[in-house]
Amino acid sequence: MNYESLIFDIDGTLWDSRALVAEGYNIQLEREGLDHLKVSAETLKLLFGRVMTEIADILFASVPEEERLPLMERCMATENRYLEENPCQIGYPGVGETMAELSKKHRLFIVSNSQKGYPELCVSKLGLGGYIQGHLCFGDTGTSKGATIRRLMETYHIESCAYVGDTQGDYEATVEAGVPFIWAAYGFGTPTGYTAKIDSFSQLLNL
Repeated sequence: MNYESLIFDIDGTLWDSRALVAEGYNIQLEREGLDHLKVSAETLKLLFGRVMTEIADILFASVPEEERLPLMERCMATENRYLEENPCQIGYPGVGETMAELSKKHRLFIVSNSQKGYPELCVSKLGLGGYIQGHLCFGDTGTSKGATIRRLMETYHIESCAYVGDTQGDYEATVEAGVPFIWAAYGFGTPTGYTAKIDSFSQLLNL
């Protein structure tokens, strides 16, 4: 496989932030007296890969519909601050070294269904600033991940690429965007299709 660029998902692909994200959410929920809505890392495992509005509807189904997304946004803001203050030793093995090697032959990017600020945190915490040339997320575009992938491709004039992700939602996004999907099988999901499969991040070098 010889792609000019590679685009990466974050959660379940570059790092496993579930426990820290859950802690960040729960700090905010406790502040608001909503302890009964506290979330767990296992709950988030089933939701990562969805857009924020869908996650809000599932996590906060007992909250009036018009209040769910604002609550989600407050939780995410607290999550971002919590991640920023935490050492975040949660990257998968070999991510930094592999990115360094990949960057010698490919342009590297990130597309996530996350809020604004999350890709920047990931890049900073994992020390990827010298390798990642651009990123977009749901917080930037408000569109599906497939549409966000296409927008990033247009912005950076990407003609040949593959997307590296771990969930069914990631696979469906690549179908929408019309790009090959490399499944990170060590992550959170079991997609119904993929172009290639890796069992560790460093296996990207073998492709």
